[in-house]
Amino acid sequence: MKKLLFCCCLVSMQAFAQQTDKATRKAMELLESSMTAMRSYQYPEAIRYLQEAIRAKPTFPDAYGQMALTYLAMKQYSDAEQAFLKLGELDSSGLRSVSPSYAKAMAGNGKFTEALALLNRYETTAKNISPRTRQLKKDMEFAVTTKPVPFKPQNLGESVNTADPEYFPSPTIDGKTLVFTRRVGGRNEDFFIAGHDSLQWTHARDMGEPVNTAFNEGAQNISQDGEMLVYTGCDFPTGRGSCDIYFSVRTENGGWTQPKNIGPAINTEAWESQPCLSPDKQSLYFVRATPDAGSDIFVSTRNPDGRWAPAERLGPHINTKGRETTPYLHADGQTLFFASDGHPGFGGLDLFYCRKQADGSWGTPVNLGYPINTIEEEGSLTVAADGRTAYFASDRSDSRGALDIYSFELYPEARPLPTLYIRGYVYDAKTQARLPAELDLIDLSNRQPVATIQSNQNGDYLVPLPTGKDYAFNVNRKGYLFYSDNFSLTGNQDGKPFEKNIPLTPIEANATLVLRNIFFPTNQFVLEPASAAELDKLVDFLRENATLQVEISGHTDNVGSDAANLLLSQNRAKSVVDYLAQHGIAATRLKAKGYGETKPLESNDSDAGRAQNRRTELKIISLQ
Repeated sequence: MKKLLFCCCLVSMQAFAQQTDKATRKAMELLESSMTAMRSYQYPEAIRYLQEAIRAKPTFPDAYGQMALTYLAMKQYSDAEQAFLKLGELDSSGLRSVSPSYAKAMAGNGKFTEALALLNRYETTAKNISPRTRQLKKDMEFAVTTKPVPFKPQNLGESVNTADPEYFPSPTIDGKTLVFTRRVGGRNEDFFIAGHDSLQWTHARDMGEPVNTAFNEGAQNISQDGEMLVYTGCDFPTGRGSCDIYFSVRTENGGWTQPKNIGPAINTEAWESQPCLSPDKQSLYFVRATPDAGSDIFVSTRNPDGRWAPAERLGPHINTKGRETTPYLHADGQTLFFASDGHPGFGGLDLFYCRKQADGSWGTPVNLGYPINTIEEEGSLTVAADGRTAYFASDRSDSRGALDIYSFELYPEARPLPTLYIRGYVYDAKTQARLPAELDLIDLSNRQPVATIQSNQNGDYLVPLPTGKDYAFNVNRKGYLFYSDNFSLTGNQDGKPFEKNIPLTPIEANATLVLRNIFFPTNQFVLEPASAAELDKLVDFLRENATLQVEISGHTDNVGSDAANLLLSQNRAKSVVDYLAQHGIAATRLKAKGYGETKPLESNDSDAGRAQNRRTELKIISLQ
């Protein structure tokens, strides 16, 4: 890319040199020296030579033209635009020949309307228009249709950033950990980790062995629960291609396991990089180099046996004939951020977001807008669980010397759902022993699974809870009654995370289970549609435990007469039994029983207590 730009500079400067026969020998010598510096990309040195040439001959248009192109190569667009203006004052014909470069300087300063107008004028007179100029015009035609978005980046400071480049920031769901890549000494890439106290990021430390090695590790992502790290390893002895994806898991003592190649379902002879785990760690998004389109985003999901399925392209809504890179799936599991130069944008790689649809497909990508996106290459954006705080890497004017990590507040239209979480451990209700288990979060509005989480062997778990919806929450382990809970987060944007240790009851006679996701309208016994997820779960449980005989019981609060409550509870229990029978569970295994208000769990003196008492329960009558 630099070579192409330099060739453009040389051609332009040769034209200037042919037109300039009155320049002083000293100015010409300094101009030649600047071009020599440009050949080795010594841009600051080239500028110094040009400044000396202008002092020697203030009306030297060639020097201003070369200076403009040099500043453009340095991405110092304001300086470039001023040099182009001076060139125009001295030699309007010389300015016309570099109109595309002048337009790019304008675009770099956010002057998209002016840049497009200049390109349109250039197009009417130019004999040959390069593909690069045509693309610039196309980018400007998109840019003029947009409005600037709020963007006030803040450097994360010296606890994270150094004179070395820092990039690929990756936060955990609790906001207390940030993992990033640092190119140490400008050579070897390693991972660093910073913690966050109540006020600021603490000093980042080297993650050390076995994750960091003498090889280059980069483009990492830490899982939302902080328990798994996926990353890119290039030219590793265990690699299948030039770059592969590896993973490591946190150990009980806070260290990390020996990294492993994630396997042939994901890694091929091609280049694979930039992995991102879904919040439940059951899907892996990553980038693969492709022969038909520079790079595309792929996804692989875990099979029930824990193995990764063969990766597939995300599809034409996301992937284009251009490059798609740096995928990041937010903690809400529904908002995907990525970079692309194939979708309409401002130039180079732009950042986009898209939302998962009800059918599981991805919606139309939306450009994040200027000045988040510019005419340069953007990428590697991540967003904290709060949906507001975004992180990215940039070499802005206040960086420590190279790429630094910055944060900014993402504007409302682009925000993912703020995401809370529930964490704790699972244990045997009788022995208190910790249990590994599966945890399911289900959207009650459409019965779609939001997350399926496997706890670790010690029973520890963390499940993301995107706000704005109501969820059924189930915990499952063979040989135990499943656990049922409900999270009503409709309209909840600022709640606190949940901490809950979950007891599982062994399957035995008289064991009971409160079914917290079976709903009825007030004083009615017709099942609400939102009950279907829990009812289907109950059907599956009874099929898997085909010898169980159970009682389904209905319970009410104390509002209303005893007789009315008893009848209502009986009819509600019968409605559940009827559903189970209609879905293949033998009626001989089922008994409906109403208890009215006679078995409260809590006091009926509060709304919360009465809500707990209005419930449906399952009780095991017999194991045979």
